[in-house]
Amino acid sequence: MQSDTRLSKSSTLEGIKQFALSNWERLTERQKSYAKKVWGVLTYKWRWQIAMNIPYLLIFLLDRSIPAVHRFDMALLATITSKISIPNFISSWMGF
Repeated sequence: MQSDTRLSKSSTLEGIKQFALSNWERLTERQKSYAKKVWGVLTYKWRWQIAMNIPYLLIFLLDRSIPAVHRFDMALLATITSKISIPNFISSWMGF
């Protein structure tokens, strides 16, 4: 049963690849150049998005792998709340 699923996924992917390839071959050279330029702009922005999110990925991985991070956060939070009234602190930022 599991091999049937793999076979159907494989054939679906092959069908998609063949469909995309046949459509690509039908394009004129001018359309291909426009498509390449658009794809270049999209992938450029995706690369920047990935690069900008790497620090958050590292924080997420450290958060998952080091439990002491949570103890530090809770201690910091307890210290802040005991010294500062949070509603007053927030209202000072808002200008009230």
